[in-house]
Amino acid sequence: MYHEAKHSFQSHGVKFSNLEVDLPAMLGQKDRAVSNLTRGIEGLFKKNKVNYVKGTGKLLSPSQVSVDTLEGGNTLVNGKHIIIATGSDVKSLPGIPIDEKKIVSSTGALCLSEVPKKLIVIGAGYIGLEMGSVWGRLGAEVTVVEFAPDIVPTMDGEVRKQFQRTLEKQKMKFMLKTKVTGVDASDSGVRLTVEPAAGGEQTMLEADVVLVSAGRVPYTTGLGLEDLGVKMDKIGRIEVNEKFETNVKGVYAIGDVVPGPMLAHKAEEDGVACVEFIAGKEGHVDYDTVPGVVYTHPEVASVGKTEEQVKALGVDYRVGKFPYMANSRAKAIDDADGLVKILAEKETDKILGVHIMGANAGELIHEAVIALQYGASSEDIARTCHAHPTLSEAVKEAAMATYDKPIHM
Repeated sequence: MYHEAKHSFQSHGVKFSNLEVDLPAMLGQKDRAVSNLTRGIEGLFKKNKVNYVKGTGKLLSPSQVSVDTLEGGNTLVNGKHIIIATGSDVKSLPGIPIDEKKIVSSTGALCLSEVPKKLIVIGAGYIGLEMGSVWGRLGAEVTVVEFAPDIVPTMDGEVRKQFQRTLEKQKMKFMLKTKVTGVDASDSGVRLTVEPAAGGEQTMLEADVVLVSAGRVPYTTGLGLEDLGVKMDKIGRIEVNEKFETNVKGVYAIGDVVPGPMLAHKAEEDGVACVEFIAGKEGHVDYDTVPGVVYTHPEVASVGKTEEQVKALGVDYRVGKFPYMANSRAKAIDDADGLVKILAEKETDKILGVHIMGANAGELIHEAVIALQYGASSEDIARTCHAHPTLSEAVKEAAMATYDKPIHM
């Protein structure tokens, strides 16, 4: 809102003076939102007669969990089926201690006491770019340091390049193929020593705050899994079969602690399917149709395969693209950075992947998710009436470009 007021309101005829950020009030709104959402979950527990035990749990057997409660006591919880859904934790980097003040994880980045003048983000994945985008729009000078040659390596290459250019237009700086070799934090700030990933001359960077965002790891420490003999893979994920069963009867696992994308909505689908299996029904999660969204501005959303993945499969395919600049709603609201890109099999026109960069991409992607789920063709979307003026028309036009040609280009 602050960024929009500062950069867009005047051109829409809204004038004001003394625009400023009240960070405590802003963080207070964030805290209220979190509190309301978590209270809502507690309300659902009560409604559905779920016993909520607050504390730290450890499996004593395949049917018993010991809980050190928040009140300081201990209680035992017995169950015929135990589902491990402990999620993930921040991946630490050697030699970079996180104090959540000067050197922060994504958790600390959500509650900084002031807008840093200079913020360095280590890691150009989803979370690093999201947090960097937030503080950048509030006025911080943001530099992203990434070991790999590209930002968000799982993203479609063409969309990634346009996304990076857009972030650079917002004054976000990128140092790719760069590794951090040392960090020195003091009361005055943080000094980083970096060098080329392939080796070379070292340089020094200075910042008020450093965000460590090198990914996440499954949270399995202290759960008693080793004592029970629960099998895990080389990177610490719990091994499960198609019914989310571990090798220990009665113990299941879902979400970030098992293979697959570390996304809340994927974990939710895992959980539903797991309980359906436990109840003797059929459960199913199609990991090929789990959407991913980067919550920057503009947003980037995708589902299905990237162009690089389609090429690697050796499938003949067609590509259709449509820019936000040619969409009437995007132009009218003065938010026209972005595009929609659709990949479809050449022979059958079956949609293989959809990638959207632009305003509301995280909402627009679900039309594509349903299309992939039902095996739709690009012509199916193209021949479906879309309301005008909407951003969704860009999806229709991209579909038209895939199987034939768009109208408004």
